[in-house]
Amino acid sequence: MARSDPSPGARLLRTWDRLSGLPGGKRLFSWLVGRGAPYTGTVGARIIELEPGYVRSQLRDRKQVRNHLDSIHAVALINVGEVTSGLAMMTGLPPSIRGIVSGLRAEYLKKARGLLDVECRCEIPEVREPAEHEVISVIRDAGGDTVTRVTVDWLLSPNPNEREGSTSSTTGC
Repeated sequence: MARSDPSPGARLLRTWDRLSGLPGGKRLFSWLVGRGAPYTGTVGARIIELEPGYVRSQLRDRKQVRNHLDSIHAVALINVGEVTSGLAMMTGLPPSIRGIVSGLRAEYLKKARGLLDVECRCEIPEVREPAEHEVISVIRDAGGDTVTRVTVDWLLSPNPNEREGSTSSTTGC
């Protein structure tokens, strides 16, 4: 029997909707995201809120993500900023558009310690041809101070396998 094969963002949202309201569901969803992107999973980001174009996640301060300066490592901060941006972007993209990260930059404003809150909100532009789009994840400490700003450059382009409003079919359950 043929079924609709939703975009990656639609699959993420569907999984989030099924799990987030269950006890331990957000933890399970976060683990699944880390399992799907194994390197990303090493930092242990926890997804707290997710909707198309918006994600809030958290990163716990623990030994595995610390550096020699007794703060959270710069690469762990980039990692959590990128995954937060990625979830916001992917869940906001229509099936007719595909995106890939083409660049990352970070501004380190303050040593990162304690529980960190990461937030990304992005607007999806109209895409008729390949275009760069900048998305920013802001990382704040428990006091509300911005410790890092991660800028993710996305290359957005029309998906040659999809047209706006169309569905592709695959065989399966």
